[in-house]
Amino acid sequence: MCRMRSIWHICLLLALPSFGLAQTCVVDSISVKADFDPKRYAGKWYALAKKDPEGLFLQDNISAEYTIGMDGTMTASSQGRVKLFGYWVICADMAAQYTVPDPSTPAKMYMTYQGLASYLSSGGDDYWVVDTDYNHYALTYACRLLREDGTCADGYSIVFSRSPRGLPPAIQRIVRQKQEEICLSGQFKPVLQTGVYFSASTEDRN
Repeated sequence: MCRMRSIWHICLLLALPSFGLAQTCVVDSISVKADFDPKRYAGKWYALAKKDPEGLFLQDNISAEYTIGMDGTMTASSQGRVKLFGYWVICADMAAQYTVPDPSTPAKMYMTYQGLASYLSSGGDDYWVVDTDYNHYALTYACRLLREDGTCADGYSIVFSRSPRGLPPAIQRIVRQKQEEICLSGQFKPVLQTGVYFSASTEDRN
């Protein structure tokens, strides 16, 4: 019995390093969509779930329309609702432009965005397309702050769908697997898609 227990302990110790390597969560090790095609990606997408970053972020009814220009540059117009000061729910319109720092990895883009109102922020983030089938779903990822060990201290991720009504079970399983691969399993919240898009509101006061 003791010998069997010792063998089991040895096997466990041998297995632990390989598991650790597979789940390092280092941002640079995250795989993205191979041979990403922005022309196929273009069009309307609806957010179904999101992992928020720190600070202000779109709350619900989030959608984005991607367009490819004559020079191949991708731009986007997006909208959603955001809560300011903890109670004021307003419509947020955003515009974004995308560049590809490394042409060999077209799915790793840099996004420059502008809020189309004075109270909305402007800035830039990475925009990585972790996975997509172009016709049904896409999973995007951005890390805003790296730790010394290369893992992400603050970032966000969005599950997109071509339809605001959701994704079929088979595709949901694919998305969950990809969420695990980027070390964000269990951290996503559903995004409400009601079609309601107020320019300003004081609802949801609490």
